[in-house]
Amino acid sequence: MVLQALNLGILTLLFFVVGMFKPKWALFFMEKPSRWLISSIAMICFMITMTMYGQGIKQTQVIEKHKKPAVALTVPVPVPEAVPVPIPATPKVVPKKK
Repeated sequence: MVLQALNLGILTLLFFVVGMFKPKWALFFMEKPSRWLISSIAMICFMITMTMYGQGIKQTQVIEKHKKPAVALTVPVPVPEAVPVPIPATPKVVPKKK
């Protein structure tokens, strides 16, 4: 979002500079554009740009905060091992009487 904010900031600055010299070029669809209208539109676009930039910085800080550290990836995972189980002694079989 930071990149989009910077792009919008460049376009806003370009719109403002061109509109201050030749308002008819910036607002080509109007019959009598004024410099006051150009500055109002540029001011609103500047506020939008700064809001987008601030939110983009905030998002990157949150992502960096919740990112897992690289050390955790190198720790070996415990693997269960087979443990021998003792076999119980078989009981003595007593022969049956007839």
